[in-house]
Amino acid sequence: MFTQRFFQVTWQRPAGLLCFLLSASFVQAQVKDQPRQLQWLGEAMAQSVDDFNLPSLSVAIVHDGQLIWSQSYGETVAGSGDKTTPATLYAVASNTKAFTSAAIAQLVDNGFLDWNDRVQTYLPWFELYDPYVSSELRIRDLLCHRSGLATFSGDLLWYGTKWSSKEVLEKANQLEPTTSFRTQFGYQNLMFMAAGEIIEVVSEKPWKTYIEQELMGPVGMSSSVLSTTQLANRTDVAAPHNELESGTQTPIEWVNWDNMAPAGALISSAEEMAQWMIVQLDSGRTATDTLWTQRQTHEMWTMHTPIPVSSWYHEMLPSMHFRGYGLGWELYDLHGRKVVAHSGGYDGMISRQVLVPEEKLGIIILTNANSSVPWGWGHDVLNVLLKGDKQTPMIDFLLEQKREEPAEQTRKEAELMASRIPEAPASKTLAAYAGSYSDAMYGDVLVSMQDDTLQFEFEPTPLFQGTLEHWHFDTFRLHWGTQMMLPKGMAQFTLNMKGQVESLDFDVPNPDFDFTELHFIKQSAER
Repeated sequence: MFTQRFFQVTWQRPAGLLCFLLSASFVQAQVKDQPRQLQWLGEAMAQSVDDFNLPSLSVAIVHDGQLIWSQSYGETVAGSGDKTTPATLYAVASNTKAFTSAAIAQLVDNGFLDWNDRVQTYLPWFELYDPYVSSELRIRDLLCHRSGLATFSGDLLWYGTKWSSKEVLEKANQLEPTTSFRTQFGYQNLMFMAAGEIIEVVSEKPWKTYIEQELMGPVGMSSSVLSTTQLANRTDVAAPHNELESGTQTPIEWVNWDNMAPAGALISSAEEMAQWMIVQLDSGRTATDTLWTQRQTHEMWTMHTPIPVSSWYHEMLPSMHFRGYGLGWELYDLHGRKVVAHSGGYDGMISRQVLVPEEKLGIIILTNANSSVPWGWGHDVLNVLLKGDKQTPMIDFLLEQKREEPAEQTRKEAELMASRIPEAPASKTLAAYAGSYSDAMYGDVLVSMQDDTLQFEFEPTPLFQGTLEHWHFDTFRLHWGTQMMLPKGMAQFTLNMKGQVESLDFDVPNPDFDFTELHFIKQSAER
């Protein structure tokens, strides 16, 4: 088998080399030797900042081992006048996952572990929903989103809570699967947290220290940080923003993600992410060292979990024929090239990183708003750089959605109001709903009376607090007391056969946190 494979590779090398040279010269013509293409791209991106009401957008493009273009538009804080630069720091969130995968790759290269090692060999305490899955779970399973858990399942355990990574993972065995093990894609931050725990066990270093010393340092990411606690006294930092119903972008507080750091804690700039992309595109090589081998790049960039190409993708991106996930990376094809990419979503910040390995081309796009613009540009920019045209189907689609958003929100609110049953009083006095409610996995929610109003507080997550407005019967509308990305939701109290308040459930429609995973039982008997 090895001899046959070697023969095929060597026999095909001249043709492959010719294709590479032709392809490289094509990109050279489109990107490096035609500044008008980049000028148009810069103007279009600047226009998108205005069109989408973004505080700022930072961009960098690398090609053939060099940073060839970087721009920044807008302000670190909306309305402040403080301009961003390509060196401005943003949260890149889940783009951190590639660092965790690269760290595992290094440990594999050095013989400390193998991709197929059982997770429980290193974390004997880590269990999931089924004994077989817990025993069979391998290191590569942690990095490709095929655990059987739903996308973002369990994220309420780490977000804004006091628990350490290990404490969060110890609760994971209470999460219910939605698919069979290794059969479907379900995006999982908890699995990358477990990978970080393995790095700590094997390297005998904290994950943060390992990433700083073995990856960020050699790459040259001296300004990037792995914790919000390191932002003190930094000046060139973009503030996260949330858009109010009025359309105003308002800065919000940074939320600390230390307990899930291996899945999303990196805070970096377009310039320093460009350095990372250059190393990635050269299979882990820097000017002076090899951080991981080409063999490990192949492992990370090989599809492990397929993702269907939906009819929407097929219509919007007709040159896309496959989608999937490798180890810390999304994989798909566009314009006849394999694309290796990832997005990052943080409170008030979104990013998109796109690599086209055969062209040695990389793009990073950062913004400090809850906007899909980086994702849209991550696809559309390849039309300019690979095809030489100026079609922006994704940005056009997002702009149409943005313009329709106010009317859509008004429609949804009207629909919700129409569903409200008028003159349907609560079953109990407001005071009867007060008390401590507990979920076996998550912990407690405290409901109390203050000035004739029901207040709620998620004790493990101080950010989650606010008021409950009676809606109808035993349903209350939830209003958050802190400025963040979550929309309003509903709280439903349930009574037992004696007419006593027994339990509490929350429904907050959003793409990030599944509040329906929690079921709170009232702890104090009603008097």
